[in-house]
Amino acid sequence: MLKNYMEIAVDMVLKGVLKSKELECMCEKCLDDIRAITLNKLKPMYVVSDEGVLYSKLQELSVQFRADILRELTQAIAIVEES
Repeated sequence: MLKNYMEIAVDMVLKGVLKSKELECMCEKCLDDIRAITLNKLKPMYVVSDEGVLYSKLQELSVQFRADILRELTQAIAIVEES
């Protein structure tokens, strides 16, 4: 199992953002664009085991970790909404 844990983390934070902010377009293409832009700006966190996933989840509790994802998501949303 090779997985970029950052994809999971971005999806979780994006769900929270979508609950509090109504986007102009919520189609799958726009959401995928937001995810792609965000993931391209964040450092990947590849895991290959359940222990790696657990370690990544612990790091997710960091305030800075969530703030970095939220900052990049906010910028990605602005880019997608402009185009």
